[in-house]
Amino acid sequence: MDGDSLGDGSPGFGARAGWTREQAGGIERTADTVAPVFYPPEHDQVPEVHIWDTWFLRNRDGTLAEVDGYRVCFSLTAPADLLPGKRHDVATIRAFYSDDGRNWHNAGPVFDEALGQRQWAGSALYDDGDVYVFYTAAGEDGADELTYTQRIVGASGGTIHTGDGFELHGPWTHHDLLRPDGERYEREEQSRGMIYTFRDPWFFEDPATGETWLLFEANTPVPEGSDACGGDAAQQEFNGSVGLARSPTGDPLEWELADPLLDAVCVNQELERPHIVYTDGLYYLFVSSHQHTFAPGLEGFDALYGFVAEDLRGEYVPLNDSGLVVTNPVNAPFQAYSWMAFPHDDEVLVQSFFNYFDFAGASLDEIAHLPEAEQMRRFGGTLGPTVRLDAEGARTRILGKLGHWQIPRAGESLPPTDRELIARGQAGETDRYHSSD
Repeated sequence: MDGDSLGDGSPGFGARAGWTREQAGGIERTADTVAPVFYPPEHDQVPEVHIWDTWFLRNRDGTLAEVDGYRVCFSLTAPADLLPGKRHDVATIRAFYSDDGRNWHNAGPVFDEALGQRQWAGSALYDDGDVYVFYTAAGEDGADELTYTQRIVGASGGTIHTGDGFELHGPWTHHDLLRPDGERYEREEQSRGMIYTFRDPWFFEDPATGETWLLFEANTPVPEGSDACGGDAAQQEFNGSVGLARSPTGDPLEWELADPLLDAVCVNQELERPHIVYTDGLYYLFVSSHQHTFAPGLEGFDALYGFVAEDLRGEYVPLNDSGLVVTNPVNAPFQAYSWMAFPHDDEVLVQSFFNYFDFAGASLDEIAHLPEAEQMRRFGGTLGPTVRLDAEGARTRILGKLGHWQIPRAGESLPPTDRELIARGQAGETDRYHSSD
Protein backbone atom coordinates (compact mmCIF):
# COMPACT_ATOMS: atom_id res chain seq x y z
CA MET A 1 0.00 0.00 0.00
CA ASP A 2 1.28 3.46 -0.87
CA GLY A 3 2.06 5.41 2.31
CA ASP A 4 0.28 8.48 0.92
CA SER A 5 -3.02 6.58 1.03
CA LEU A 6 -2.82 6.38 4.81
CA GLY A 7 -2.81 10.15 5.17
CA ASP A 8 -0.32 12.33 6.98
CA GLY A 9 0.84 11.55 10.50
CA SER A 10 1.89 14.14 13.07
CA PRO A 11 5.09 14.33 15.13
CA GLY A 12 4.85 13.67 18.84
CA PHE A 13 6.40 15.56 21.74
CA GLY A 14 8.89 12.83 22.64
CA ALA A 15 7.96 10.27 20.02
CA ARG A 16 8.18 10.18 16.26
CA ALA A 17 4.38 10.08 16.01
CA GLY A 18 1.77 11.94 18.01
CA TRP A 19 -1.98 12.07 18.56
CA THR A 20 -2.89 15.74 18.18
CA ARG A 21 -5.66 17.85 19.65
CA GLU A 22 -6.95 18.57 16.16
CA GLN A 23 -7.26 14.85 15.42
CA ALA A 24 -8.85 14.00 18.77
CA GLY A 25 -11.19 16.96 18.39
CA GLY A 26 -12.94 15.02 15.62
CA ILE A 27 -14.00 12.12 17.88
CA GLU A 28 -17.69 11.34 17.41
CA ARG A 29 -19.90 8.29 17.46
CA THR A 30 -20.75 6.90 14.02
CA ALA A 31 -22.45 3.77 12.70
CA ASP A 32 -19.01 2.31 11.98
CA THR A 33 -17.60 2.87 15.48
CA VAL A 34 -20.47 2.23 17.92
CA ALA A 35 -20.73 -1.30 19.27
CA PRO A 36 -24.13 -2.92 19.70
CA VAL A 37 -25.74 -2.97 23.12
CA PHE A 38 -24.40 -5.87 25.18
CA TYR A 39 -26.77 -7.87 27.36
CA PRO A 40 -25.80 -10.12 30.28
CA PRO A 41 -25.00 -13.70 29.27
CA GLU A 42 -27.59 -16.34 30.08
CA HIS A 43 -24.92 -18.21 32.02
CA ASP A 44 -21.91 -16.67 33.79
CA GLN A 45 -19.12 -19.11 32.99
CA VAL A 46 -16.94 -18.20 35.98
CA PRO A 47 -19.28 -16.74 38.62
CA GLU A 48 -16.83 -17.03 41.53
CA VAL A 49 -14.62 -14.13 40.40
CA HIS A 50 -14.80 -10.68 38.84
CA ILE A 51 -12.91 -10.76 35.53
CA TRP A 52 -11.62 -7.71 33.69
CA ASP A 53 -8.39 -7.06 31.71
CA THR A 54 -7.75 -10.22 29.68
CA TRP A 55 -5.04 -11.40 27.28
CA PHE A 56 -4.45 -14.62 25.34
CA LEU A 57 -1.48 -16.92 25.24
CA ARG A 58 0.19 -16.19 21.91
CA ASN A 59 2.93 -17.67 19.78
CA ARG A 60 5.95 -15.59 18.78
CA ASP A 61 4.30 -14.77 15.45
CA GLY A 62 1.35 -13.20 17.28
CA THR A 63 -1.18 -15.94 16.53
CA LEU A 64 -3.25 -17.28 19.40
CA ALA A 65 -1.59 -20.41 20.74
CA GLU A 66 -3.35 -23.77 20.79
CA VAL A 67 -1.74 -26.33 23.09
CA ASP A 68 -3.03 -29.83 22.45
CA GLY A 69 -6.36 -28.32 21.39
CA TYR A 70 -6.60 -25.84 24.28
CA ARG A 71 -6.78 -22.06 24.04
CA VAL A 72 -5.51 -20.21 27.12
CA CYS A 73 -6.23 -16.73 28.43
CA PHE A 74 -5.08 -14.77 31.45
CA SER A 75 -7.21 -12.24 33.32
CA LEU A 76 -7.09 -9.86 36.23
CA THR A 77 -9.49 -11.23 38.81
CA ALA A 78 -10.89 -10.55 42.27
CA PRO A 79 -13.45 -12.35 44.45
CA ALA A 80 -16.98 -11.93 43.07
CA ASP A 81 -18.33 -10.73 46.44
CA LEU A 82 -15.93 -7.76 46.44
CA LEU A 83 -17.30 -4.32 45.60
CA PRO A 84 -16.23 -3.85 41.93
CA GLY A 85 -14.56 -0.49 42.57
CA LYS A 86 -12.14 -2.15 44.99
CA ARG A 87 -10.98 -4.87 42.61
CA HIS A 88 -7.81 -3.14 41.34
CA ASP A 89 -6.37 -3.07 44.86
CA VAL A 90 -6.35 -6.88 45.14
CA ALA A 91 -5.95 -7.92 41.50
CA THR A 92 -4.67 -11.45 40.92
CA ILE A 93 -3.85 -13.06 37.57
CA ARG A 94 -5.78 -16.25 36.83
CA ALA A 95 -5.64 -18.56 33.83
CA PHE A 96 -8.64 -19.89 31.92
CA TYR A 97 -8.74 -22.55 29.22
CA SER A 98 -11.10 -23.80 26.53
CA ASP A 99 -11.12 -26.62 24.00
CA ASP A 100 -13.85 -25.09 21.82
CA GLY A 101 -13.40 -21.29 22.07
CA ARG A 102 -16.81 -20.89 23.72
CA ASN A 103 -16.79 -22.69 27.05
CA TRP A 104 -14.05 -21.56 29.41
CA HIS A 105 -12.83 -23.06 32.68
CA ASN A 106 -10.99 -21.59 35.66
CA ALA A 107 -7.44 -22.96 36.04
CA GLY A 108 -6.89 -20.91 39.20
CA PRO A 109 -4.29 -18.29 40.16
CA VAL A 110 -1.19 -18.39 37.98
CA PHE A 111 1.32 -17.55 40.73
CA ASP A 112 1.63 -18.60 44.36
CA GLU A 113 3.71 -15.46 44.87
CA ALA A 114 4.42 -12.55 42.55
CA LEU A 115 6.17 -9.20 42.64
CA GLY A 116 4.33 -6.07 43.75
CA GLN A 117 1.43 -5.66 46.15
CA ARG A 118 -0.89 -6.73 43.35
CA GLN A 119 -0.62 -7.51 39.66
CA TRP A 120 -2.02 -5.59 36.73
CA ALA A 121 -2.30 -6.35 33.02
CA GLY A 122 0.27 -7.77 30.65
CA SER A 123 0.68 -10.41 27.95
CA ALA A 124 1.75 -14.04 27.58
CA LEU A 125 4.08 -15.90 25.22
CA TYR A 126 4.18 -19.59 24.30
CA ASP A 127 7.66 -20.34 22.98
CA ASP A 128 8.74 -23.91 22.19
CA GLY A 129 6.76 -25.33 25.11
CA ASP A 130 7.71 -22.60 27.57
CA VAL A 131 5.19 -20.11 28.97
CA TYR A 132 6.24 -16.55 29.77
CA VAL A 133 3.86 -14.15 31.49
CA PHE A 134 4.59 -10.43 31.37
CA TYR A 135 2.74 -8.32 33.92
CA THR A 136 2.72 -5.07 35.86
CA ALA A 137 3.95 -5.22 39.45
CA ALA A 138 1.88 -2.51 41.13
CA GLY A 139 2.92 -1.23 44.54
CA GLU A 140 6.12 -1.72 46.49
CA ASP A 141 6.79 -5.21 47.83
CA GLY A 142 6.27 -5.39 51.58
CA ALA A 143 4.86 -1.87 51.97
CA ASP A 144 2.26 -1.49 54.72
CA GLU A 145 0.24 1.11 52.85
CA LEU A 146 -1.15 0.66 49.34
CA THR A 147 1.26 2.29 46.88
CA TYR A 148 1.05 2.90 43.13
CA THR A 149 4.62 2.49 41.91
CA GLN A 150 4.66 0.40 38.73
CA ARG A 151 7.32 -1.71 37.06
CA ILE A 152 7.32 -4.27 34.29
CA VAL A 153 7.99 -7.88 35.22
CA GLY A 154 8.41 -11.13 33.33
CA ALA A 155 7.74 -14.57 34.80
CA SER A 156 9.44 -17.62 33.29
CA GLY A 157 9.23 -21.33 34.06
CA GLY A 158 5.64 -22.04 33.10
CA THR A 159 4.65 -25.29 31.38
CA ILE A 160 1.31 -26.71 30.26
CA HIS A 161 0.33 -30.33 30.89
CA THR A 162 -2.73 -31.87 29.22
CA GLY A 163 -2.46 -35.58 30.03
CA ASP A 164 -5.33 -35.54 32.55
CA GLY A 165 -6.98 -32.31 31.50
CA PHE A 166 -5.47 -28.86 31.48
CA GLU A 167 -2.86 -27.77 34.03
CA LEU A 168 -0.51 -24.78 34.05
CA HIS A 169 2.52 -25.37 36.27
CA GLY A 170 5.55 -23.49 37.56
CA PRO A 171 7.83 -23.15 39.33
CA TRP A 172 7.89 -19.54 38.21
CA THR A 173 10.84 -17.17 38.40
CA HIS A 174 9.97 -13.46 38.42
CA HIS A 175 12.33 -11.01 36.72
CA ASP A 176 12.34 -7.21 37.06
CA LEU A 177 12.51 -6.17 33.40
CA LEU A 178 11.93 -2.45 33.03
CA ARG A 179 11.59 0.71 35.08
CA PRO A 180 11.12 4.27 33.74
CA ASP A 181 14.29 6.22 32.96
CA GLY A 182 12.91 9.67 33.81
CA GLU A 183 13.90 11.02 30.40
CA ARG A 184 11.84 9.18 27.81
CA TYR A 185 9.43 7.78 30.38
CA GLU A 186 8.16 9.62 33.43
CA ARG A 187 8.95 8.38 36.91
CA GLU A 188 6.25 8.50 39.56
CA GLU A 189 7.86 11.46 41.36
CA GLN A 190 7.84 13.46 38.11
CA SER A 191 4.13 12.98 37.52
CA ARG A 192 1.92 16.07 37.54
CA GLY A 193 -1.14 14.32 36.16
CA MET A 194 -4.18 12.62 37.59
CA ILE A 195 -2.81 9.14 36.90
CA TYR A 196 0.73 7.77 36.73
CA THR A 197 1.47 4.90 34.32
CA PHE A 198 4.30 2.51 33.55
CA ARG A 199 2.53 -0.75 32.89
CA ASP A 200 0.75 -3.17 30.52
CA PRO A 201 3.71 -4.94 28.82
CA TRP A 202 2.82 -6.54 25.48
CA PHE A 203 5.22 -8.86 23.63
CA PHE A 204 5.52 -8.42 19.85
CA GLU A 205 7.86 -10.03 17.34
CA ASP A 206 7.85 -8.06 14.11
CA PRO A 207 7.01 -10.47 11.26
CA ALA A 208 8.68 -8.17 8.73
CA THR A 209 12.05 -7.87 10.47
CA GLY A 210 12.15 -10.60 13.12
CA GLU A 211 12.98 -8.01 15.78
CA THR A 212 11.52 -8.55 19.23
CA TRP A 213 9.76 -5.72 21.06
CA LEU A 214 7.82 -5.00 24.22
CA LEU A 215 5.16 -2.29 24.10
CA PHE A 216 3.87 -0.69 27.29
CA GLU A 217 1.81 2.21 28.59
CA ALA A 218 3.76 5.20 29.93
CA ASN A 219 3.85 8.98 30.27
CA THR A 220 6.15 11.38 28.45
CA PRO A 221 7.93 13.85 30.76
CA VAL A 222 6.92 17.45 29.99
CA PRO A 223 9.16 19.91 31.87
CA GLU A 224 7.44 22.71 33.75
CA GLY A 225 7.58 25.86 31.70
CA SER A 226 7.57 23.92 28.44
CA ASP A 227 5.91 25.51 25.41
CA ALA A 228 4.02 22.24 24.73
CA CYS A 229 0.27 22.80 24.40
CA GLY A 230 0.97 26.47 23.83
CA GLY A 231 2.37 26.65 27.35
CA ASP A 232 -0.94 25.51 28.89
CA ALA A 233 0.13 23.81 32.13
CA ALA A 234 -3.27 22.12 32.63
CA GLN A 235 -3.10 20.46 29.21
CA GLN A 236 0.53 19.43 29.76
CA GLU A 237 -0.55 17.14 32.58
CA PHE A 238 -2.15 14.92 29.94
CA ASN A 239 0.92 13.17 28.57
CA GLY A 240 0.15 9.52 27.80
CA SER A 241 2.49 7.55 25.57
CA VAL A 242 3.06 4.11 24.09
CA GLY A 243 6.47 2.99 25.30
CA LEU A 244 8.81 0.60 23.55
CA ALA A 245 11.66 -1.68 24.53
CA ARG A 246 13.78 -3.91 22.29
CA SER A 247 15.35 -7.28 22.96
CA PRO A 248 18.76 -7.30 21.23
CA THR A 249 18.88 -11.10 21.22
CA GLY A 250 15.20 -12.06 21.05
CA ASP A 251 15.40 -13.33 24.65
CA PRO A 252 11.99 -12.61 26.26
CA LEU A 253 13.74 -11.61 29.49
CA GLU A 254 16.33 -9.19 28.05
CA TRP A 255 15.15 -5.67 27.19
CA GLU A 256 16.53 -2.22 26.49
CA LEU A 257 14.37 0.91 26.57
CA ALA A 258 13.79 2.59 23.20
CA ASP A 259 12.08 5.84 22.21
CA PRO A 260 8.28 5.83 22.56
CA LEU A 261 6.23 4.67 19.61
CA LEU A 262 3.56 7.35 19.93
CA ASP A 263 2.52 9.98 22.46
CA ALA A 264 -0.58 11.98 23.24
CA VAL A 265 0.87 15.03 24.99
CA CYS A 266 -1.87 17.69 25.34
CA VAL A 267 -4.49 15.06 24.40
CA ASN A 268 -4.80 12.12 26.79
CA GLN A 269 -3.26 10.87 30.03
CA GLU A 270 -3.79 7.11 29.57
CA LEU A 271 -3.07 5.02 26.48
CA GLU A 272 -3.85 1.71 28.12
CA ARG A 273 -2.88 -1.80 27.03
CA PRO A 274 -1.13 -0.88 23.75
CA HIS A 275 -0.89 -3.74 21.25
CA ILE A 276 -0.37 -4.29 17.54
CA VAL A 277 -2.22 -6.28 14.91
CA TYR A 278 -0.10 -6.85 11.82
CA THR A 279 -2.23 -7.48 8.75
CA ASP A 280 -1.99 -6.72 5.02
CA GLY A 281 1.52 -5.39 5.56
CA LEU A 282 0.31 -2.70 7.97
CA TYR A 283 0.84 -2.18 11.70
CA TYR A 284 -2.40 -1.41 13.52
CA LEU A 285 -1.62 0.04 16.95
CA PHE A 286 -4.54 -0.12 19.39
CA VAL A 287 -5.00 1.42 22.86
CA SER A 288 -7.89 1.74 25.29
CA SER A 289 -8.75 5.00 27.02
CA HIS A 290 -11.42 6.66 29.15
CA GLN A 291 -13.53 9.75 28.60
CA HIS A 292 -12.18 11.30 31.81
CA THR A 293 -8.52 11.03 30.73
CA PHE A 294 -8.84 13.47 27.82
CA ALA A 295 -7.28 16.89 28.27
CA PRO A 296 -9.42 19.99 28.92
CA GLY A 297 -11.22 21.12 25.80
CA LEU A 298 -11.49 17.62 24.31
CA GLU A 299 -14.36 15.14 24.54
CA GLY A 300 -13.75 11.44 24.07
CA PHE A 301 -15.37 8.20 25.18
CA ASP A 302 -14.46 5.00 26.95
CA ALA A 303 -13.27 3.36 23.76
CA LEU A 304 -10.75 1.48 21.68
CA TYR A 305 -8.57 3.90 19.73
CA GLY A 306 -6.19 3.04 16.93
CA PHE A 307 -3.44 4.18 14.61
CA VAL A 308 -1.81 2.64 11.53
CA ALA A 309 1.64 2.75 9.92
CA GLU A 310 3.60 0.89 7.27
CA ASP A 311 6.51 0.36 9.64
CA LEU A 312 6.54 -0.57 13.32
CA ARG A 313 8.36 2.65 14.17
CA GLY A 314 6.74 4.57 11.39
CA GLU A 315 4.57 7.60 11.05
CA TYR A 316 1.33 6.50 12.69
CA VAL A 317 -1.91 7.94 11.37
CA PRO A 318 -5.10 7.88 13.50
CA LEU A 319 -7.69 5.44 12.24
CA ASN A 320 -10.89 7.04 10.98
CA ASP A 321 -9.15 10.45 11.18
CA SER A 322 -9.79 10.88 14.92
CA GLY A 323 -8.46 7.55 16.23
CA LEU A 324 -11.85 6.23 17.39
CA VAL A 325 -12.36 2.55 16.48
CA VAL A 326 -14.89 0.98 18.88
CA THR A 327 -16.94 2.74 21.54
CA ASN A 328 -20.01 2.00 23.60
CA PRO A 329 -23.51 3.15 22.64
CA VAL A 330 -24.76 6.42 24.10
CA ASN A 331 -27.33 4.66 26.29
CA ALA A 332 -24.68 2.31 27.74
CA PRO A 333 -21.47 4.37 27.66
CA PHE A 334 -19.56 2.14 30.10
CA GLN A 335 -20.80 -1.31 29.06
CA ALA A 336 -17.33 -2.52 28.01
CA TYR A 337 -13.67 -1.63 28.45
CA SER A 338 -10.10 -2.90 28.00
CA TRP A 339 -10.37 -3.98 24.39
CA MET A 340 -7.84 -6.39 22.85
CA ALA A 341 -7.74 -6.96 19.09
CA PHE A 342 -6.41 -9.96 17.17
CA PRO A 343 -6.60 -11.09 13.53
CA HIS A 344 -8.91 -13.84 12.32
CA ASP A 345 -8.88 -14.58 8.57
CA ASP A 346 -9.65 -11.27 6.86
CA GLU A 347 -11.27 -9.68 9.94
CA VAL A 348 -9.99 -8.22 13.19
CA LEU A 349 -11.77 -9.54 16.27
CA VAL A 350 -11.94 -7.47 19.46
CA GLN A 351 -12.62 -8.83 22.94
CA SER A 352 -13.27 -6.76 26.05
CA PHE A 353 -14.75 -7.20 29.49
CA PHE A 354 -18.36 -6.58 30.39
CA ASN A 355 -18.18 -3.49 32.62
CA TYR A 356 -21.03 -1.33 34.03
CA PHE A 357 -23.67 -2.33 31.49
CA ASP A 358 -26.82 -0.94 33.13
CA PHE A 359 -25.60 2.60 33.73
CA ALA A 360 -25.93 5.72 31.61
CA GLY A 361 -24.49 8.35 33.96
CA ALA A 362 -22.21 11.11 32.79
CA SER A 363 -19.20 9.71 34.66
CA LEU A 364 -18.12 6.46 36.29
CA ASP A 365 -17.57 8.51 39.46
CA GLU A 366 -21.33 8.41 39.91
CA ILE A 367 -21.20 4.64 40.45
CA ALA A 368 -19.74 5.15 43.92
CA HIS A 369 -22.88 7.07 44.96
CA LEU A 370 -25.15 4.09 44.24
CA PRO A 371 -26.05 1.60 46.96
CA GLU A 372 -23.56 -1.24 47.10
CA ALA A 373 -26.16 -3.74 45.91
CA GLU A 374 -26.77 -1.61 42.83
CA GLN A 375 -23.04 -1.31 42.14
CA MET A 376 -22.81 -5.10 42.19
CA ARG A 377 -25.89 -5.61 40.02
CA ARG A 378 -24.77 -3.22 37.31
CA PHE A 379 -21.23 -4.66 36.99
CA GLY A 380 -20.69 -7.41 34.43
CA GLY A 381 -17.34 -8.72 35.63
CA THR A 382 -16.93 -11.23 32.80
CA LEU A 383 -15.82 -11.18 29.18
CA GLY A 384 -18.13 -9.33 26.83
CA PRO A 385 -19.24 -10.34 23.35
CA THR A 386 -16.46 -10.41 20.75
CA VAL A 387 -16.80 -7.56 18.25
CA ARG A 388 -16.09 -8.14 14.56
CA LEU A 389 -14.13 -5.43 12.80
CA ASP A 390 -13.14 -4.72 9.21
CA ALA A 391 -9.84 -2.85 8.79
CA GLU A 392 -8.71 -1.51 5.46
CA GLY A 393 -5.95 1.05 5.28
CA ALA A 394 -6.74 3.89 7.68
CA ARG A 395 -10.44 2.99 7.96
CA THR A 396 -12.27 0.53 10.16
CA ARG A 397 -15.90 -0.41 10.65
CA ILE A 398 -17.79 -2.66 13.02
CA LEU A 399 -19.34 -5.64 11.26
CA GLY A 400 -21.22 -7.27 14.13
CA LYS A 401 -20.56 -9.38 17.20
CA LEU A 402 -20.15 -12.92 18.46
CA GLY A 403 -21.07 -14.26 21.88
CA HIS A 404 -19.62 -13.62 25.33
CA TRP A 405 -16.26 -15.41 25.64
CA GLN A 406 -16.49 -16.53 21.99
CA ILE A 407 -12.97 -16.74 20.58
CA PRO A 408 -13.01 -18.65 17.26
CA ARG A 409 -10.34 -21.27 16.69
CA ALA A 410 -7.84 -20.98 13.86
CA GLY A 411 -9.57 -21.56 10.54
CA GLU A 412 -13.06 -21.55 12.09
CA SER A 413 -15.51 -19.90 9.72
CA LEU A 414 -17.69 -17.12 11.08
CA PRO A 415 -21.41 -16.65 10.41
CA PRO A 416 -22.53 -14.00 7.92
CA THR A 417 -22.23 -10.52 9.37
CA ASP A 418 -25.35 -8.58 10.22
CA ARG A 419 -24.55 -6.18 7.42
CA GLU A 420 -24.47 -9.09 4.98
CA LEU A 421 -27.79 -10.40 6.24
CA ILE A 422 -29.36 -6.95 5.91
CA ALA A 423 -28.01 -6.66 2.37
CA ARG A 424 -29.60 -10.01 1.54
CA GLY A 425 -32.90 -8.95 3.06
CA GLN A 426 -32.61 -11.69 5.69
CA ALA A 427 -32.59 -9.35 8.70
CA GLY A 428 -34.35 -6.13 9.52
CA GLU A 429 -32.67 -2.97 10.70
CA THR A 430 -33.89 -3.72 14.23
CA ASP A 431 -31.65 -6.81 14.21
CA ARG A 432 -28.61 -4.79 13.22
CA TYR A 433 -25.37 -6.12 14.73
CA HIS A 434 -27.06 -8.84 16.77
CA SER A 435 -25.26 -12.04 15.83
CA SER A 436 -25.11 -15.33 17.72
CA ASP A 437 -24.72 -15.02 21.48
